[in-house]
Amino acid sequence: MQAQSFRKSLLAMLGLAFVVMLVALDQTVVGTALPTIVAELKGFDLYAWVATSYLLASVITVPIFGRLGDHFGRKYFVIAAITVFTLASALCGVASSMLFLVLARGLQGIGGGMLVGTAFASVPDLFPEPHVRLRWQVMISSAFGIANAIGPSLGGFLTEYAGWRSVFYVNLPVGLLGVYFVGRHMPLIRHHKHEGPMKLDWAGALLIAASLGSLQLFVELLPTHGFSGGMSLLATLSIAAFIGLIFCEKRASHPILPLDMFSNPALASLFSLAVLMGFIMFALIFYMPLLLQGGFGLAPNAAGLLMTPLVVCITVGSISNSRLLTRIPNPAWMLYAGFALLGFSAIGITTLKQGTPHALMACYMVGSGLGLGFVLPNLTIFAQEAAGRAHLGIATAMIQSLRMVGGMVGTALVGTLVNHMYVSRVRSALNGVHAMHWFTHLNDPQILIDKAAQTQLAAQLHAIGQDSAVLIEVARSSLVSSIHMGQALSVVVAIIAVWQLRRLPRLQLRRKTEQPSA
Repeated sequence: MQAQSFRKSLLAMLGLAFVVMLVALDQTVVGTALPTIVAELKGFDLYAWVATSYLLASVITVPIFGRLGDHFGRKYFVIAAITVFTLASALCGVASSMLFLVLARGLQGIGGGMLVGTAFASVPDLFPEPHVRLRWQVMISSAFGIANAIGPSLGGFLTEYAGWRSVFYVNLPVGLLGVYFVGRHMPLIRHHKHEGPMKLDWAGALLIAASLGSLQLFVELLPTHGFSGGMSLLATLSIAAFIGLIFCEKRASHPILPLDMFSNPALASLFSLAVLMGFIMFALIFYMPLLLQGGFGLAPNAAGLLMTPLVVCITVGSISNSRLLTRIPNPAWMLYAGFALLGFSAIGITTLKQGTPHALMACYMVGSGLGLGFVLPNLTIFAQEAAGRAHLGIATAMIQSLRMVGGMVGTALVGTLVNHMYVSRVRSALNGVHAMHWFTHLNDPQILIDKAAQTQLAAQLHAIGQDSAVLIEVARSSLVSSIHMGQALSVVVAIIAVWQLRRLPRLQLRRKTEQPSA
C-alpha cells in the first residue's frame, strides 16, 4: 500500500477517533443513568447485569475479531461493529423492561468487542512506522480522554433534562459519523494471502467464549455468592475450556489464538503486564468514587471534580509519552515511570482521610492519570512491534482482552476484600457501642451514598431518642479503612509490575517498516 496523503490519513483517523469515543462515552454515561433506569423499569435484581452482559459479550469477542481482522482485513469489521453497536444502542433506548435492556446491552457488548478488537489494530495498518504512529496515536488518546471527561457530566445532564433513554440515543450520531469516515477514507489492508478458502477455527472461538465467559461470570458473582458450588463449577468450566483451547490451537491449521505468540519473551511479558495494568486501573476507577462519596460524604459533583484530573491526565500522559518515547534510549523506561507513578499514587490514596485537602487528593489523581497515560498506549505499541505484521491484530486484541481480565480479577478481589472488611469492621464497631440491632441497616455501604436511606434511618433512630450521625460515622470510617486495604493491594500489584519489567527484552521502535499490500 502506498503512503496515504495527510488529508486521507487524518480523515481515516478521525473515523477511528469517533469509534473510540463511541465506546468510551457509552461506558461513562450509562453508569450515571442506571439508578434512574432501574427506578422506571423496576427489576433491581438485574441491575448488575446491565454492565455484566456488556462486559461478558465484549471480553469474548475482542480476541476473536482481532484474529479475524488479521486474516480478512479490518475495515469491514470496523464498519460492521459500529453498525451493531449503534443499532444495539437504539434498542437499549426503546427498552420496555430490564430483561430487554440486559439483552440489548449484550448485543451492544458484541459490537463493542468487535470495535476494540479491530479499531486499535487499524492504527498500525495506517502507520506502520512506530515513530509516525506515536504522533497520530494522540488523536485516539485525546478522543478517549475527552469522552471519559465529559461522560459522567453528560450522562447526568441528559438523564435529568432529556430522560435516561437519551444516554443511549447519543451514540447514534457518533456512530453514523464513524461509519461515514471509516467507510469512505479507511483503506482495506490484508496481511495474509491464502491459497483457496481459509478454514475458520470455530472450535477455538467457542473455547475462547467458554473460558473467558465463565471467568467473567465467576469474578462478577464471587463477591456476592462466595465460593459456593455454582462458583466452583464456573471456575472448573473456565479452567477446562482454557486447557481444551491449548490442545485445540496446537492442532488447528489457522488457529484463532496462535500459541507461538506466548513463546515470544517480549509478548509474554507484555501480556502479563496488561493483566497487572487492568487490575490497578479498574480497582482505582471503581473504588475511588466510593471512597469519596461513601467514605468522605462528598456530593457526586464534588467527587466528579476530584476524579476529573485522572481522566484528563490520561490524555496529557499519552501526549507526553508520544514526545518522550522517541527521545530516550530505552522505551521501556516509560513503563517503569508509569507503574511507579501508579504505585506511589496508590500509596497516597491509602493515607487519605476526610480532612485531607482536596488539592492533595487531586494530586494523587494527577499521578494516577499520568501513570495510565504512560502505560496504556505503550503496552499496545510494544506488543504490535514484538508481534510483527502477521499477528498484529490478535496481539493488539490480547492486550485489550487481558487488561479486561485483569480488571475483572482486580474488581473481584478488591471487592471481596472491601466487602468482607467493611462488614467485619461495622459489626465490631456496633458491638462496641451495643447497637448490633442496627447492623442490617449498615451492612451494605450503599447506605452511605443513598440519602433517602440515611433519612429513613435517622427518623427511626430519632423516634427512640438516638442520633444516627454516630452510626453513619462508624460505617464511614469502616468503609475508608476497607478501601485503604484494597488500594494497598494495588500497591503490591504495581511493585510486581515493576519487577516484571526486568524480564521485558529491550525493544527498539523501528524507523522503517515494510509496507503491507492492499
